[in-house]
Amino acid sequence: MTFLATLAPMVGSVRTEEFTPPGPGDFNLPPIGPDKTFEFLGQTMYLGVTKPMIQLVLVALLVFAFFRVAGAKRAMVPGKLQYVGEAGYGFVRNSIGRDIIGSQDFMRFVPYLFALFFFILINNFLGTIPFFEFPTMGRVGIVYSLALISWLIYNYVGIKKHGFFGYFKHQTIPGGVTGPVLVLIVPLEFFSNIIVRPVTLALRLFANMFAGHLLLILFALGGEYLLVHGEGLVKVVGPVAWIMFIAVAFLEVLIQFLQAYVFVLLNATYIQGALAEEH
Repeated sequence: MTFLATLAPMVGSVRTEEFTPPGPGDFNLPPIGPDKTFEFLGQTMYLGVTKPMIQLVLVALLVFAFFRVAGAKRAMVPGKLQYVGEAGYGFVRNSIGRDIIGSQDFMRFVPYLFALFFFILINNFLGTIPFFEFPTMGRVGIVYSLALISWLIYNYVGIKKHGFFGYFKHQTIPGGVTGPVLVLIVPLEFFSNIIVRPVTLALRLFANMFAGHLLLILFALGGEYLLVHGEGLVKVVGPVAWIMFIAVAFLEVLIQFLQAYVFVLLNATYIQGALAEEH
C-alpha cells in the first residue's frame, strides 16, 4: 500500500471523473434564438446572433453615449461626468497619441486610438462584470478583425506618405545597411513588419483574455465541485478555490486594462513607424 493510499482515508477524496474542466468550448456560445449549427474542422459552429455580438453593439453604444453626454455641456469648471470624459480623452490623446506618434501628426489619429482603447477596455471588463461574465476579446475572430483594421490604417498612411515602393523600402531596409546582407535582412524585415505584426498584435490580446477567463471558470466551478462532491478535508479546498477566484478576478481587471492599453499603444507605435522618415 502506497503512502498516498494510506493518506486518502484521512484527508478525504473526490470523484474527478464527473468533473468537466473548462476548455475552448466555453467560448463557443450558442445563438440567442433559433439553434442552427454546422460542423467545421471538427467543431460545432453556430449561426445567428450570439452573446459576444450583442456585447460588441452594447459597448459601442455605451462608449458613444457616455462621451457624447460627458462632452455635451462643456464648462470651465467641469462636473464629475465631464471630468471623467476629459481625463479619459486626455490619457489617450497625450500619453499614447502625442507621446508616441509625435506632436506633428498625432491629432488626426486620436479619434481612432481613443475609440479603439475604450471599445476594447469595456469589452475586456465584461469578463468580470456580473451577468455578462464573458470577455468579448476572448473570441479570436473579433480580435483579428481589429488587428486587420489597424494593419490597413498604418500601411495606408505609410504608403500615402512614402509612396508604394518607397514605403516597402522604408519597412524592409534599415537605415545605413547595404551590401549582400540585405538578401537576408529584407525578407526578415518584410515578414516581421508586414506579415507578423497584425498576428502578434491580435494574439497577445486574445490569449490573455482567453486564458484569464478559463482560469476564472476553473476556480469557480472547481471550487463548487470540491465543496459538493468532495469528502473529508477535501471539502475545505472548495472555499479556498473561491478565494483564489476572487483574487484572480481582481488581477484580471488589471490585465484587462493593460491589454487594452498595450493594443492601442502598439497601434500608435506602428503608425509612428510608418510615418517616420527613417526605418
